[in-house]
Amino acid sequence: MQSSSALFGAFSPLTPAYWADARAQLKNVRMLTLAGIITAASIVLESFPIYLLGTSLKIYFSFLVISLGCYVYGPAVGILVGFANDTLGFLISSFGEPYFPGYLITAMLSGLIYGTLLHRQRITVLRLVVLVINYGSNVLLGSVWKAMLYGKGYYYYFTTGLVKNTTMLPIEVLLMVLMFQLALPALARSGLLPKEVAVQKRLAWF
Repeated sequence: MQSSSALFGAFSPLTPAYWADARAQLKNVRMLTLAGIITAASIVLESFPIYLLGTSLKIYFSFLVISLGCYVYGPAVGILVGFANDTLGFLISSFGEPYFPGYLITAMLSGLIYGTLLHRQRITVLRLVVLVINYGSNVLLGSVWKAMLYGKGYYYYFTTGLVKNTTMLPIEVLLMVLMFQLALPALARSGLLPKEVAVQKRLAWF
């Protein structure tokens, strides 16, 4: 019998089979239905951030449902969900503000990153830490968009974004670990995952 590590290794993002499977999810009715549910839940959660300790720091819980969805349906559907999430979120809550396509790029890129790191992969605490850090889209790209929109220099937004994301890191990692610890057994029973992937029912550290 193959070990769980060998099973998950067969689904490496570096193989053509992985991306063929990811594209196939775009034709899977169950996955597209789940994508619709994840999009709706993400938009709702994005509207109710929690401010921490009376400061300007706030946490959005939408990344939890997005990461869970990407674990199931992968990067191709994840990109689609990012597009729908940003577009519908803007239409629902823009209140006359001009549309800025930069955030659409960030949302779609997040779907790609979450999907690639999670889909058909063995979920570990270390993998979730790497995923949550994600300074590429959260800090580097986000600082570019804010500099374009609000006029202050790039390094101002880069510095504040770096401090904010680093401060939030332990809280977001803890929430992600708890969410997957609770979700993995349910997903293993749900039939949403192939049997080869559903063997994992709890998190490992590495």
